[in-house]
Amino acid sequence: MINDRVSVEEVTGGYAAAGASCLSVLTDEEFFGGTSDDLRAARVNGLPILRKDFMIDEYQIVEARAIGADVILLIAACLSPEEVKRLARFAASLGLEVLLEIHNEEELGHICNETPLVGVNNRDLKTFTVDIERSIRLSKQIPAGKLLIAESGINDTATILHMKKAGFQGFLVGEHFMKEKDPGAAFAAFVGELTKNI
Repeated sequence: MINDRVSVEEVTGGYAAAGASCLSVLTDEEFFGGTSDDLRAARVNGLPILRKDFMIDEYQIVEARAIGADVILLIAACLSPEEVKRLARFAASLGLEVLLEIHNEEELGHICNETPLVGVNNRDLKTFTVDIERSIRLSKQIPAGKLLIAESGINDTATILHMKKAGFQGFLVGEHFMKEKDPGAAFAAFVGELTKNI
């Protein structure tokens, strides 16, 4: 979601300049106000892009490839384990990576060979509370060999360092920066502080 003060190009350009390794772009219009045009606009940065949307069928995956996404998000809460496997296989056949997002123990069964990237959302989808420790406990039950991504509710570098020690290798941070007047500058400052503490 882009705030009203800055464009997609400005935000993603700022992130890229400050060292982001991947961009996450919302394309869901109904709930988050994103569009496919936002993802296309972000392509100018030359970084891999995750299409962040409620992906439930093959058409959306074909569309993701057509608009320039490199990675799609499959949310376990919206899909059965069989659907995750089927959609992940289809995405791979088009050359797309898949990030599977889970929120609780019940969703561990959605993890499969076709989902090498597993995101653990720190925010409970029902209560919207953030619990980093719950996510860390959940991560210990994820099969070895998966690349762990921490999602949501990350507002400071201490949280990233804490989750890094627990085995997380990637971090999706968006809302924290989008609240700022200049998200790119806020991200650059965040990276600077993080670098000092690694």
